[in-house]
Amino acid sequence: MSTGILMDIDGTLQARGTVIPGAVEAVSELRAGGFRLRLLTNTDAKTPETIRQTLLGYGLKVAADELFTPAVAAQHLCTRPGVRAYTLVAPAIAGMLPAAPAPGPYTHVIVGDCSATLNYTLLDEAFRALRAGATLVALQRGRYYRAADGDHLDTGAIVAALEYAAGVQAEVLGKPSTDFFTMAAGSLGLAPADCLVVGDDATTDIAGGRAAGLRTVQVRTGKYADQQAEALPTVADHTIDSVADLPALLRAPAQ
Repeated sequence: MSTGILMDIDGTLQARGTVIPGAVEAVSELRAGGFRLRLLTNTDAKTPETIRQTLLGYGLKVAADELFTPAVAAQHLCTRPGVRAYTLVAPAIAGMLPAAPAPGPYTHVIVGDCSATLNYTLLDEAFRALRAGATLVALQRGRYYRAADGDHLDTGAIVAALEYAAGVQAEVLGKPSTDFFTMAAGSLGLAPADCLVVGDDATTDIAGGRAAGLRTVQVRTGKYADQQAEALPTVADHTIDSVADLPALLRAPAQ
């Protein structure tokens, strides 16, 4: 039986600013059952602590070291010797990363949620850095995200524009990067095969988890209905109605 659970947040524990019914009780039951948790998110506009405070407000007890976000991975990247990164990210995330003095040259262009700051000049500067040889790094490349007021364009659209213009391919720090899942499992002291991924998104949670060698459970909340309408294949090892059903699934024989 898997002893580690890598659980998606948006669409799995909460959706459109509301906690999924039964999520708080399910997480509590999993902890009581001896399962060790990491909460994964591709959210790239908020600091881990801001995300944690939101989850605490839902009644979900989350320790600081239980959160895995692309911004944390970007921090690690920027500490490597010689890295000079040009960043197109949210103000809160920019505060987590060292600012490379302008002008370049830059070794990396890091792109995240830049909806609050993006303009043509900044986008053009990123393009020029890439043309000069910088590596394009995406905190994540989701097409859209869901919020209380509806769906919004996500980071992947900006990344795709830069890829197309500069003729490069981005390295992805967040889901579905296999490194992201492997690092999350390793933080529990476990191999990927000893962990389970739970999420709503077939293209990030499930595809990334499977590629990294983890067992997968897809929930029918969040993006699930949209992806079914798009005829995306369901390739998870198990599919359940919501995270509230996860403890029962894990108690069942031969799971």
